[in-house]
Amino acid sequence: MDSSVSIDLQPCDRGKVGPSAAAPPYSTYPYTGPAQGFPVQQPPRDFVLWSLFNTIFCNVCCLGFTALAFSFKARDRKVLGDADGAGSYGKTAKCLNIVVLVLSLLTLVLIIILFATGAVAASKVVQHDNQYRNNYGMNYGN
Repeated sequence: MDSSVSIDLQPCDRGKVGPSAAAPPYSTYPYTGPAQGFPVQQPPRDFVLWSLFNTIFCNVCCLGFTALAFSFKARDRKVLGDADGAGSYGKTAKCLNIVVLVLSLLTLVLIIILFATGAVAASKVVQHDNQYRNNYGMNYGN
């Protein structure tokens, strides 16, 4: 006697096409059917890679880490099928990433400006010191 059981795991749409058709298995987004003029909803973005980059390289005031946390929340919501929640967390992560990037670039430009002006000021001090030594005959090495 054969006691095996066969289960068909494919969705059964019984010929339905369009929004009322059954969603494919493991789908987290509304199924819009085949491309027959129905709009396809794009999944919301979560910006995980950008947040990870900002966390590792540009973590100003821990905002990069915060953006990474919101990116993970957006990814979790996207997996659960909550497009509105994923979009909200994704927008927050995007804003935090922009703020982190702008602050990091401003900090970098400020450091370059301070270094350049400090180098110019240091060269003027050395030049003034050399001129002072030459004027008063203080050549220590000769």
